[in-house]
Amino acid sequence: MKVAFDKPSWLQRLKPIFQGFDLPLIFIVLCMCALGLVNMYSVGFDHGTRFMDQLRNILLAGFLLFLVAQVPPQRLMSLAVPIYTFGVFLLIATAVFGITKKGATRWLNVGVVIQPSEILKIGAPLMLAWWFQRREGQLRPLDFAAAGGLLLMPVALVLKQPDLGTALLILSGGLYVIFFAGLSWRLILPVLAAGAIGISLIVGYQTDLCQPDVKWMGLHDYQKNRVCTLLDPTTDPLGKGFHIIQGMIAIGSGGVSGKGFMKGTQTHLEFIPERTTDFAFAAYSEEQGLIGGLALMVGFLALIFRGLVIASQAPTLFARLMAGSISLSFFTYAFVNMGMVSGILPVVGVPLPFISYGGTAMVTLGLALGILMSIARSRGLMQR
Repeated sequence: MKVAFDKPSWLQRLKPIFQGFDLPLIFIVLCMCALGLVNMYSVGFDHGTRFMDQLRNILLAGFLLFLVAQVPPQRLMSLAVPIYTFGVFLLIATAVFGITKKGATRWLNVGVVIQPSEILKIGAPLMLAWWFQRREGQLRPLDFAAAGGLLLMPVALVLKQPDLGTALLILSGGLYVIFFAGLSWRLILPVLAAGAIGISLIVGYQTDLCQPDVKWMGLHDYQKNRVCTLLDPTTDPLGKGFHIIQGMIAIGSGGVSGKGFMKGTQTHLEFIPERTTDFAFAAYSEEQGLIGGLALMVGFLALIFRGLVIASQAPTLFARLMAGSISLSFFTYAFVNMGMVSGILPVVGVPLPFISYGGTAMVTLGLALGILMSIARSRGLMQR
């Protein structure tokens, strides 16, 4: 007796691939991408193909998100050590054989020109999450010290390039993992106190410390100039302070409701430098005003909150640490970019996710969101 089986349709075959995707996260990401594309159409209108290029970058990031979401967290954990090791190796190769532009050696030619430091934005948190997963249940102070060493190695190599912005992002992503792993507040508070004292001393002795002949230990001259320009941008309004001053003018001139789509005078008369990249938020705020700025902040808060919810429901320590680190990294990106554009933080070249133009940044963003989606899917599929 023969038994006939119905051949599954192609829709039935594809269904398992899309099962478990976190719909609130997808909705938030799509809304943020839409805001970014609308802004890029306006600010990049006379910048050639910036809008179409950014649309391509977003589609590429979405494709990477989909691919990485298919990889279970256990498999991602097994890739942590190779990715971290490969990234550090490329950073060392960059220091020896790298391409130098404008005094910075940040790029490496491997057939195509790449910026290896971008790998460590994902690789460093992966490595630390792997380390704490291996030490789960038997964590000692020495384990946190070892984690600090693993984090400081790539940070030091990136600072040497020099690239303060990327080093800050790698450092913050790794510190979030260490914090979520259980680092004691008794160790965190003294560092915060020392930082507050240092900032107070710089502000209090600004006139003396910002003299051209005064060297700041461990910092390059351009990094010192960024801090001093932040404290008083009017000392060089047409030079080092130009970016900050124009950014503040654009944000302030937007008012409550903004000047309207494609009506930003500071933007389209090209007073805002780097208006499609680092200072895209200034151009956005000029046209969309306080209301648009608040809407963008609400979007980032929703993304961070949803990521932390996914972290709280993750099945393993590795997954919880990665989801928590990725979620709070969005806070770092948004806070640093908006802060530097608004004149409350030094200009360090940190892009604003979804809003700033950039292929490499969108690829990194797609990978990070893919990992977050993978963790969400692992929880959803386990509950089925």
